Amino acid sequence: MPDTLKPYSMITDFVTGQEIPNIGAEENRQVVVQYLVNEKGYSTDDIEVDVKIELAIAGERYHSQVDLVVRGNDGNLRIMAFKCAAGSLGSREREIVAAARLLEDYQIPFAVVSDGKTAIVLDTVSGKKTGAGMAAIPSKKTAMRLFDSYQPISLPADRREREKLIFRTYDSENVNVQRNLDSGQRYDVRTDTNKR
Repeated sequence: MPDTLKPYSMITDFVTGQEIPNIGAEENRQVVVQYLVNEKGYSTDDIEVDVKIELAIAGERYHSQVDLVVRGNDGNLRIMAFKCAAGSLGSREREIVAAARLLEDYQIPFAVVSDGKTAIVLDTVSGKKTGAGMAAIPSKKTAMRLFDSYQPISLPADRREREKLIFRTYDSENVNVQRNLDSGQRYDVRTDTNKR
């Protein structure tokens, strides 16, 4: 395979204010974040970017990131995990559900995949779609009301091992969207997410 390097431009991250490489679905992610803040009532303090996820699978460590995680309940509870995609949303549903089941010791209630124009919202515990379109993403006000009496639900240990394999399978196919690159570097389009 020939060495194919692709130059990239830099954009300002809406959450952190830092300059980041405009690679992968980054523009889509910026649209999602701005929508959460401007239309859904979240603050940038409620939103985490590139949340590290580390899994032990068959004695080996697998490292990756979840694009966005939204906190609610005064910042004590992660309530939504997002996969920001540049292509087909349907093919990303299973990946973000697995991530939402694994990131904490409880299942993050909502898993969302979005391209910045539309979204699919899924109930993490059941894996079922609860809504489609950007408007289906729960607002902060709605989330706070829903989670006043929310009891976190853990994933059984046997299912957790299966979810790890599912997440790794989907995630390892993603192109590396590491944002912590030096401005003088070039982005290697052949690098996958596990080579971070």
